[in-house]
Amino acid sequence: MRRTKEKRRRRAGSTRLLAMLPLLVLVLVLGACSKSSVLSTNADDGPGTNTVPWDYRIQEGTVGDLVGSDMTILPDNELLPNDGNYATGQKIWTLQTMSATLTTDDNGRNDVQLSGWTTLKSYPDESAAKTDLENLKVSVTTDVDVVGVYKTEYKGQTRNFAVIELPSGNRIKQPVDDARYGKLKDAKTTSAVLEEVHDFEDYDLAYAKFRGWAK
Repeated sequence: MRRTKEKRRRRAGSTRLLAMLPLLVLVLVLGACSKSSVLSTNADDGPGTNTVPWDYRIQEGTVGDLVGSDMTILPDNELLPNDGNYATGQKIWTLQTMSATLTTDDNGRNDVQLSGWTTLKSYPDESAAKTDLENLKVSVTTDVDVVGVYKTEYKGQTRNFAVIELPSGNRIKQPVDDARYGKLKDAKTTSAVLEEVHDFEDYDLAYAKFRGWAK
């Protein structure tokens, strides 16, 4: 009798463990997915949403009221930390950033939603601000994959387009003239000028934007 009860308890324990296995597997899969790179915009990864650094700019302003350890910047009355111990009426320059939220659909097309401008840092002179800007927005020349070319016709006018894949995995189309259409028609790769926009907090994170053909 005791052996029969013990066998039943063992069977029940095994059954509960088997029932929990799918849940454990699901937790492990979700944990692995949460570690994926936020800057991956490869259409092969499937639909999803990513936030990437998009642009930077320098703005000139004037220090307004001093509020404790902060200051207001005119003309927009934006409140910033007064890290440079600036005085009211002093001219300064600020570095501002804009991010983009990229939503990839099931067909690999991206919808881009831009954020507003956010101030990151203040500078006592424009040259210091430009140095940071040049390090955050870097122009590079590199080879990109040519996905293909095609023509469209509308009201008797023909337009040529090329589809290329950037290092980020993002595919974009660009209008091209007849000469470049001919060059890219059978090409696997081509040389392009890209702008790498680096993240201010984590420089290793960057997003590449097409800026033109290298040759």
